[in-house]
Amino acid sequence: MRYGAGALSELAEVCAEAGIERPMLVTTRRGAASVGPLPVVGVYDGVRPHVPVETVREAAARAEELDADGLVGMGGGSAMDTCKAAVAELADTGRTPLPRIVAVPTTYAGAEWTSYFGVLLAPGRKGGGNDPRVTPIGAIYDPELTLDLPLEATVGTSMNALAHCAEAYYHPDAAPRASRHADTGATAIAHALPLVVARPKGIYGRSRLLEGAHRGALALAESGVCLAHAMAQGIGGRYAVPQGSANAVCLPVALRFNAEAVPEAVDQFASALGTDDAPARIVELAALGGFARLRDLGVPESGLGELGELIAARPGARVNPRPASAEDVEGLLRAVW
Repeated sequence: MRYGAGALSELAEVCAEAGIERPMLVTTRRGAASVGPLPVVGVYDGVRPHVPVETVREAAARAEELDADGLVGMGGGSAMDTCKAAVAELADTGRTPLPRIVAVPTTYAGAEWTSYFGVLLAPGRKGGGNDPRVTPIGAIYDPELTLDLPLEATVGTSMNALAHCAEAYYHPDAAPRASRHADTGATAIAHALPLVVARPKGIYGRSRLLEGAHRGALALAESGVCLAHAMAQGIGGRYAVPQGSANAVCLPVALRFNAEAVPEAVDQFASALGTDDAPARIVELAALGGFARLRDLGVPESGLGELGELIAARPGARVNPRPASAEDVEGLLRAVW
């Protein structure tokens, strides 16, 4: 792992340490154009939000064409998920050895240390997978790559990382160290996000925010997702809402819902945030990006019943510490519509 301003210049060294000789860059067109020449054998620049399955197949085919033994995912959660899903696609073909992944996160989504990935299987229908073979084996954290991240993406992806921290306290499969990562991550994000909003080009704030997101990723790797993420994934898959934006709106109501079942866990999250009311603090932080209601994200009221059913069936909702029926979820959605 490399961390700090200018760390992207060490990509070749990181790949060499990981045993990667033929890395392929996986990013968006904008991402590919923003960094200049890199020590890679080729580029796949078709990353799209929510990872449509056709882009996964394109990335896997490009890796085969280039005989790439590594994928460098540069961008947000969609870039990371494209890499992971492409490796899973290659695994299904029987390819060995599989390409290894090095993550270069340029947002705060916190997907870079997990085996989980999401894919848009069809319009309105999101799926995914969990395969240890697709877990990145290295990462480069360069805050300079985040200096131009727009306000909405900055706050939204930070909310995604905070949701990882929150759910690490009460996911049923959380390892003991998950909450320690969550403590550090939530404290760093709550401290740094207002600084970054006030001074977007400040390297200190961006560095601290990236550090917090890194801890959120580690917390997720040691736990899993629960109701807030299930809500965000369902909304994103159905209405193409960025996952961070949806988490910004859904995390507070999910916390209030779960507080009846796991009050100590929600209180621990509150302490890490520096408050005695975790949902209220999340509302305040989300408001820095203008996030408040689902209607403002383009979610129609007429679709809330269908969403409730879709979300209640998602794995994250099924493992939630407090059982959530379709009617429960619809009620939560209506509360923030």
